[in-house]
Amino acid sequence: MRAKTIFIIIVTIVITVFLMINTDAVEFDFIFGTAQISKLLVVGLCTFIGFILGYVAGRPRTVISTYDDKFPDQEKVSSSPKDGLSDEDREYIS
Repeated sequence: MRAKTIFIIIVTIVITVFLMINTDAVEFDFIFGTAQISKLLVVGLCTFIGFILGYVAGRPRTVISTYDDKFPDQEKVSSSPKDGLSDEDREYIS
């Protein structure tokens, strides 16, 4: 296993043990009142939201290029390596 996988497994185990220890209900003060809520629910929800926000913030961004739209008169460069070859060269390669 890779180190990243082992680290994720260890963090998951530690969070699970922490959540299972803190199952008692406590009083939370909200903006509009108070409520009795389990620590398990609050810590679990905050951990889940943290993972989601970390994933969204850490994923690579998609780059959309508008370079082709700015220069419509230029020929588009093809990704095929054979496009710049003469007919004679294509016959030799084939």
